[in-house]
Amino acid sequence: MDLSDEEKRLLDTLRSLHGKLRDHTHATYQRINPFYEDLFEWKERGKYWSGEDGVTIYNSTTLAGKVDIGAHTWIGPFCSIDGTAGIRIGRHCSISVGTQILTHDSVRWCLSGGVEPYDYAPVSIGDHCFIGSHAVILKGVTIGNACVVGAGAVVTSDVPSNTIVAGVPARRIGRTITREGERVQLVMDDNAPPPDDARSESTQR
Repeated sequence: MDLSDEEKRLLDTLRSLHGKLRDHTHATYQRINPFYEDLFEWKERGKYWSGEDGVTIYNSTTLAGKVDIGAHTWIGPFCSIDGTAGIRIGRHCSISVGTQILTHDSVRWCLSGGVEPYDYAPVSIGDHCFIGSHAVILKGVTIGNACVVGAGAVVTSDVPSNTIVAGVPARRIGRTITREGERVQLVMDDNAPPPDDARSESTQR
């Protein structure tokens, strides 16, 4: 690849910056990020989008449309948040790596050869919810407060508050109970079958 002298200097500068940022991230957090994740501050991005304090949105995550995010919510890397029909995410939520939240689909449009329109419906996630890694939440779903969605779950219907769901499609496997003070206990249903591929991952990012 032929580069001009100016382009070579820019490349050298980028390589130097990459090395310094990588060293800082490794020394501070014991991790190595993609270069672009080191360039920009995640909470600044969260503040820019939501206007709320303490919101984290990784740079590898895509948001589109109307997405309302409550204070102190964490949205991890490689998520896709489609607010075409509107999404509300409450306070103190954790949206783990690779989560997809969808508010539209093109099923009828495809099957009809473009005659039928896209289908749209909003999604709502309450306060204090944990969404496990690579979960998928489909259009029209409402998730209540203090819920846990297991890793890899596909949520196709509403989830009542204080409920644990997992599997494909997601189904209830337990409930959350708040006891004395701020202590939270997860209680699994005795007769619930193990969720698909999520037996040990329901609380992993």
